[in-house]
Amino acid sequence: MKIGFKVNGKSYKLAGDECTTLLELLRDKLNLVGTKEGCGKGECGACTVLLDGRAVNSCLVPATQAQGKEIITVEGLEKNGVLHPLQRAFISEGAVQCGFCTPGMLISAYALLMEKKNPTEQEIKTALSGNLCRCTGYDKIVKAVIRAALEIGDEH
Repeated sequence: MKIGFKVNGKSYKLAGDECTTLLELLRDKLNLVGTKEGCGKGECGACTVLLDGRAVNSCLVPATQAQGKEIITVEGLEKNGVLHPLQRAFISEGAVQCGFCTPGMLISAYALLMEKKNPTEQEIKTALSGNLCRCTGYDKIVKAVIRAALEIGDEH
């Protein structure tokens, strides 16, 4: 069956079925490899994308559920070659180590900042609780989200 949807502002119509995951559609058919497959069970958050503004584990979402929806992947955060404040903050705070978890962390943090302009440290930790990192110990990631929230707040 053909599935029509938008990814990072561009419209697509691709073949897929109930056995194809959204993750497979993004990585294998659209070559958007920023979205990672970690566990394949929805436990690590490396595959997190926004589906109609809600953070989801794309490894658990059947591709058919993307029909008529808007998806944002980590590739969609930068605009015209300019990194999003979250991406810049992750770099500045040293919140990127191996980088495997980073796309999912960025998307989860982005979803939070779309909902709440000035989140507390606890709200950030809660929003990121579905994303696992083996390298940074989370402190730098939380600091990066706080920094980005301040920068985004200054822009408005």
